[in-house]
Amino acid sequence: MIERTTAVWDKRKVLATLVRRDLRVRYASSILGYVWTILDPLLMSLIYFVVFVYIFRRDDLGHSPYFLFLVVGLLSWQWFSSVLTDTSRALLSEARLVRSTRLPREIWVVRVVLSKGVEYLLSLPVLLTFLVVYLVRGEAHLNGWLVMFPLAVVLQGIGLLGMGLILAPVTVLVTDMQRVVRIVLRMLFYITPVIYSAQLVPQPWQKLTWLNPMTGVLEMMRAGFFRHDRYPIDWGAIGASVVISLVLLVVGFAVFRRLERAVLKEI
Repeated sequence: MIERTTAVWDKRKVLATLVRRDLRVRYASSILGYVWTILDPLLMSLIYFVVFVYIFRRDDLGHSPYFLFLVVGLLSWQWFSSVLTDTSRALLSEARLVRSTRLPREIWVVRVVLSKGVEYLLSLPVLLTFLVVYLVRGEAHLNGWLVMFPLAVVLQGIGLLGMGLILAPVTVLVTDMQRVVRIVLRMLFYITPVIYSAQLVPQPWQKLTWLNPMTGVLEMMRAGFFRHDRYPIDWGAIGASVVISLVLLVVGFAVFRRLERAVLKEI
């Protein structure tokens, strides 16, 4: 793992070029460009807010203000789902370059995680805007746990890299995997505490949500923005996310290396 990581690091200039290329291609032919990065999670936040607060009249699904709670979760989920979708076809979409260049093949997965991570960072001004609005209105409550937010971003990136390194080669060898990923993502959205607090899951099922690394990541991201009198920080979920994300990274490198030769034969 150290050897392969060093190989990717040695090609960091090439990696940076690939990331810039991805971002340019994404926005080059789009009229709205960057707006698309924030439009989808904002519209989904608005829909869920209206449905649960004004139609079902539920004010206990997450921290207050609930719209800010939704924005934090949906921005992070967009990064998560887009990375899994794109890494599942990362090697297939660049098959010619994967075969013909001497670049470490992991770089095609790392490039997706980083480019989508940059898009996530570019969406954070929207979160900051709503945070300022709610602070002015006296509805948001910042606290010292805000320091966990950048740590959560790094942790999510680690977990996504591990999952991407598993999905990319497996998808080449199992052609139905892209469809499986789409279905699993739809299911995973509703069993991930994106639109509700993990503390609402009854026991003993609540601890099963710890197996989802996104549970702890979202706890860390939200910890600094809200009071925790109603829903205390779930330290068990955070600890599990740290362990699972690191395990995914190690397993991802091992799986990728083991399947690399078979992948090269297939593409």
